[in-house]
Amino acid sequence: MENLALIESFSEFKGDKNIDRVTLMAILEEVFRAALKRKFGSDDNFDIIINPDKGDLEIWRNRIVVADGEVEDPNEEIELSEAQKIEPDFEIGEDVSEEVKLMDLGRRAILALRQNLISKIYEHDSTNTFKHFKELEGDIYSAEVHHIRHNAIILLDDDGTEIILPKSEQIRSDYFRKGDSVRGIIKSVELRSNKPVIILSRTAPEFLEKLFEQEIPEVFDGLITIEKVARIPGEKAKVAVDSYDDRIDPVGACVGMKGSRIHGIVRELGNENIDVLNYTKNTELFIARSLSPAKVASMVIHEEEGRADGKKGRVEVFLMPEEVSKAIGKNGVNIRLASQLTGFDIDVQREGIEMEDDVELSEFSDEIEGWIIKEFSNIGIDTAKGVLDKSVEELVSRTDLEEETILEVQKILKEEFED
Repeated sequence: MENLALIESFSEFKGDKNIDRVTLMAILEEVFRAALKRKFGSDDNFDIIINPDKGDLEIWRNRIVVADGEVEDPNEEIELSEAQKIEPDFEIGEDVSEEVKLMDLGRRAILALRQNLISKIYEHDSTNTFKHFKELEGDIYSAEVHHIRHNAIILLDDDGTEIILPKSEQIRSDYFRKGDSVRGIIKSVELRSNKPVIILSRTAPEFLEKLFEQEIPEVFDGLITIEKVARIPGEKAKVAVDSYDDRIDPVGACVGMKGSRIHGIVRELGNENIDVLNYTKNTELFIARSLSPAKVASMVIHEEEGRADGKKGRVEVFLMPEEVSKAIGKNGVNIRLASQLTGFDIDVQREGIEMEDDVELSEFSDEIEGWIIKEFSNIGIDTAKGVLDKSVEELVSRTDLEEETILEVQKILKEEFED
């Protein structure tokens, strides 16, 4: 392979990968020096001159002239008679520069050199892509659907970079076709086998935050801050906002006239219902607001430091009977979000029921399986009376439990109170 053809093939990589001239020359020299070192044992006495734009490549080996028969290192020394074949005027002790042709390295060495160069250029490209997207972690990014798999959607951006949207990071109502533009946040960027793996997410709470920044100027400008976000993607979200300027109504500014400002966000998230509420450092007031639209009569907060699940503690919230279903919400969604938002486990109680007459469901873990207790907890029922006060029909409709299971649980709980 001639020098010119080889360098022209290198220039093709430069065009494909958008590698700047200085970087390409550095990679070329590194690869050529590695080949020379394998061939001659050292590359210290070689000069490499590369012009990738023109396709020029010159390799010069520098050696010292010694007397015939006194060469100790043929890579760094040349006999006088050999030097005078290059130039008759050479004398002992002088430096001789002799051009080395690529063909002198041998065909195998040239093929290995080219493969090594391709590998280096792709490695450089992958590293640059990794660095670029690592800086974009947590930011909104758009890409086009390229391929749809059963467990992920493969996206390509304008530069042809592959981005993965896993099934777990898609909103349940998401439906995309090839060629559709998809927005999400760059959730994570990793290098695996020198290839950047970029994960996009549409379910992360941070995606909702970034959408607020994009759609609501006061949030973008920092006049309104998003303090807390809790989401059940595609169903419902609660966003706590605050403003340091008393003249600005943060909730009103985010929602807009008749929901005009938040409508675009709701549509982007598959009609996810978004509650916006005023943030406060007053824990009791914040818990009460988080349970909206329910009106809380009273509450008892139990702070619990150092919990393994990271929760701040537990709170008993007392409501009038007609407010209980509002606090819990359909399928327990409202109370779950309130718990995420505030950092407290929330135990909803009807006003008038004394806790000392009640028993935590967790106390029955030896008789009632944990997953059944969790089903009740998901709809805000954590005590025995909470289960007994509900009809079997209501519990069947609000949980994934069978009627037979609920009847058995109520039987166990009734026996406890009879005892």
